[in-house]
Amino acid sequence: MQRNICKWARRVSLILANLLLQSSANIQRRKGGYFMTSATFARPEKFQIGRVFNNTFSVIGRNIGLSVGLAFLLAGLPTIIMQLWIDSRMQAILQVDPGVAADPLFAFRNSWVSIVAVFISSICALLLQSALVRAAIEDLNGKRPSFGDSIQTAIRFLLPTLGIGILVGLGSGLAFLALAVPGIILWLGWSVSVPVLIQERLGVFGSMSRSRALTKGSRWSLFGLFLLLFIIAMVIQSMVGVVVYLFHRIAATIVAGLVQSVMSMVLSVAAAVGYVELRQVKEGTSVDELAEIFS
Repeated sequence: MQRNICKWARRVSLILANLLLQSSANIQRRKGGYFMTSATFARPEKFQIGRVFNNTFSVIGRNIGLSVGLAFLLAGLPTIIMQLWIDSRMQAILQVDPGVAADPLFAFRNSWVSIVAVFISSICALLLQSALVRAAIEDLNGKRPSFGDSIQTAIRFLLPTLGIGILVGLGSGLAFLALAVPGIILWLGWSVSVPVLIQERLGVFGSMSRSRALTKGSRWSLFGLFLLLFIIAMVIQSMVGVVVYLFHRIAATIVAGLVQSVMSMVLSVAAAVGYVELRQVKEGTSVDELAEIFS
């Protein structure tokens, strides 16, 4: 009987301890018109996909105008313009020589147009990620991120961000061609290089090295997060694809551009929130400390 009472008492004490820890971790404070979960009370023991997923959409929801505006300006609009430009070039070729459509190499005609389009789209994607990293950190610190400040930060770090994009693309791409798993692991290791660059200003190689250190031990969790977002993106694109099929070419391009902007927005914010989560898991760093560099 005494043994059963002791076991029951221990279980109750453990439950109460867990409740107290959860309560302290959920304490919220008001700052700059925003509620923010304090990161200084409880240090998360491991990277949690659900928490990063929820925080990603919470950041977007609190800054829906800014997030959608940046995404449309730097992802949706360039995609729409580039696609319409490529389509117009192809239509011009078909009008001059309709029989060229039977050529299997027709899609590679004027390939320089596609190369230019990909380069411009990549630059815009990097600007978007940098701008949303800045906005997400500001939001998590309880501040109100601004459009101008986010764009200014993105432009300031454009060249090193481009360097990271090229090196990560080449390194993980070549590794993936050799063996798929090493390529994925390399990409996951460098997946928060841009947030590190924006927040800690360690340069191209320093940011990539720091990203690998932060993601060590959490890479499969990151893989699960990005896989979940990828599946959601594929489902949305499949659903939209059915609707786009019924539209005129221009309308279809616009809808595809809007979907692209939403997906880019979510992935960019997820990378920033994931970086904050990794800092808290690895170092117990509070959001206040993360934001000191911008004070």
